[in-house]
Amino acid sequence: MKHLIDIKGVSHAYKTKHGPLPVLDGLTVEVPKGEFCAVVGPSGCGKSTLTRLVSGLMRPDRGTVILDGQEVTSPRKTVGMAFQNPVMLEWRTILENVMLPLEIVAPEMKKSDAEARAMHLLEMVGLKGFENKRPSELSGGMRQRASLCRAIVHKPQVLIMDEPFGALDNFTREDLWQTMRDLRAAEPFTCVLITHDLRESVFLGDQVIVLSGRPARTQYVLNVDLPADRTIDILYDPKAVDMLHVLRDQIRIAQGRDGGLH
Repeated sequence: MKHLIDIKGVSHAYKTKHGPLPVLDGLTVEVPKGEFCAVVGPSGCGKSTLTRLVSGLMRPDRGTVILDGQEVTSPRKTVGMAFQNPVMLEWRTILENVMLPLEIVAPEMKKSDAEARAMHLLEMVGLKGFENKRPSELSGGMRQRASLCRAIVHKPQVLIMDEPFGALDNFTREDLWQTMRDLRAAEPFTCVLITHDLRESVFLGDQVIVLSGRPARTQYVLNVDLPADRTIDILYDPKAVDMLHVLRDQIRIAQGRDGGLH
């Protein structure tokens, strides 16, 4: 299977007044085309740095980041992004917010076609009837649904999600996991998800990459052998429970706390 994302021996350090702060050290990650890759690890281990490197917002000190066979040296139009805080423009309607990437990457597209594309996605995530509302008129979960639509409206090769559901309550979060599952089934794309939620990583991921403590490297890769059409109940399946135990043990190791939970 072809790797759409190939991160090879990447090291990176931030400059601080006390000297370099290494965050990545020889990191290697491979994400096959069409796969959903969840990345977990201790706080501050460099997970968000990884997303900036894949999106082209940063270049590594050493190593290479390859996207679809080409080295990433600058921001790519073929990358969509969704963050924990779904920043939306209050002076634009939800429909206009979702259409924004099309105005940037496909300015030649007819407005009627762009509206139809955005409305199709809004309907898929349950926001039909809210397209003319302003962001402040929607709940946090609804704004995040709109943010997901905005991130994939231009049909990106790669969707990067940095803690997109972290600020939501558990019920809303689980509901959005299922929305994400449905979006992926209808709109195939490769995804890199940064998360602190191990249940989220197992529910959404085809593979879960555990990063070590800073400076991070790839410590462990878990292949999630679960059906694609998952329901929340699958997290109580013995196979999923075993995966969660493995991931918890790996996080404890990454934090420097050996012994694990058994």
